[in-house]
Amino acid sequence: MKANPVFTLNLPTKLIFGCGEISKLSTETLPGKKALIVISSGNSMRKYGHLDKVTEQLVLNKTEFEIYDHILPNPTKGHIMEAAEICRKCGCDFIIGLGGGSSIDSAKAIAVMACNSGDYWDYVIGGSGKGKPVTKVLPIVAIPTTAGTGTEMDPWTVITNEQCQEKIGFGNELTFPKLSIVDPELMISIPPKYTAFQGFDAFFHAAEGFIANIATPISDLYALEAIRLLYKYLPSAVHDGRDLKARAKVAWASTLAGMVESTSSCISEHSMEHALSAYYPTLPHGAGLISLSLAYFETFRNDCMKRYMKMAEVMTEKKSNRPSDFIDALKVMQKECGVYDLKLSDYGVKREDSTRLMQNARDTMGGLFSFDPRPLTDDEIIEIYDKSYK
Repeated sequence: MKANPVFTLNLPTKLIFGCGEISKLSTETLPGKKALIVISSGNSMRKYGHLDKVTEQLVLNKTEFEIYDHILPNPTKGHIMEAAEICRKCGCDFIIGLGGGSSIDSAKAIAVMACNSGDYWDYVIGGSGKGKPVTKVLPIVAIPTTAGTGTEMDPWTVITNEQCQEKIGFGNELTFPKLSIVDPELMISIPPKYTAFQGFDAFFHAAEGFIANIATPISDLYALEAIRLLYKYLPSAVHDGRDLKARAKVAWASTLAGMVESTSSCISEHSMEHALSAYYPTLPHGAGLISLSLAYFETFRNDCMKRYMKMAEVMTEKKSNRPSDFIDALKVMQKECGVYDLKLSDYGVKREDSTRLMQNARDTMGGLFSFDPRPLTDDEIIEIYDKSYK
């Protein structure tokens, strides 16, 4: 399997990266005069001073703002619609997503609905979405305080329709952020468990994008470097959250993995996890991916052998002679990060769920299955769920 030598590269986001670079928010030319700042319903953005830092910089930049603080870890359509209405009423002309992937993804979806009539699911493609065209979106500024989704460098937003248990990724060229500021100093407060969950989300963005059948030479560069950095530095960030070097390396890997999503694609592991958290919204996305990962990647072990061996080599810095070296290195990485024993049953998933999860994954995000190294059968998908249940 070789990377597709025919590709288009379009990453229209301006990226500011580095420790302390949040201060650039006060001097950057912003895409509007009044921002809707979108944060989670938890207290971390206030507790650790991130919201204050951002609002102080906006004041210095003579920019007005409103705050929407209801976003859940698995963001819902209801909150998107509510925030979009507030955005219109308050006259906000751009959106700032501050926090983890849920807040930034929500900012993108809110930016869509602030400019378009009807319901968000009118525009979503997949499941019961109607796939109407989106022709206008408010500008988006992304300020991640976690390292995992890479959503600051891609157009994708993942939202759950709580009314029909559909969790679907959506986006187009208009939903790329105009500006992203990645400051690793904003990430030192993340607890070890969530550092691991988020870091593995980034890892799987890169690994899935590397074995996708639409991988390109440029996505391969991003993916392999992200994989290398995460294998080397994620355990250090998990064990010592104040290790700023490790935090910065993991943050850069996450951003690179977001660039993989803009130049290749996630594949069906993400479809399968989205089905899980659509039914079990308390399941952290990264935890779901970790639980699925060993059974999932084992399924494709003999379909892209050279790519597995290449990933193993950048992880271990040793010559690989068999594709299972990648599976072995993945196990080592999970053990070093304290997540090797994760299982779906820890989050209330039932063994008898496998068939409906398979069908949900096919119905809502079936497009990602077309990017797999080879087509998966329904029985193979069910088997992956069963093996991950434990």
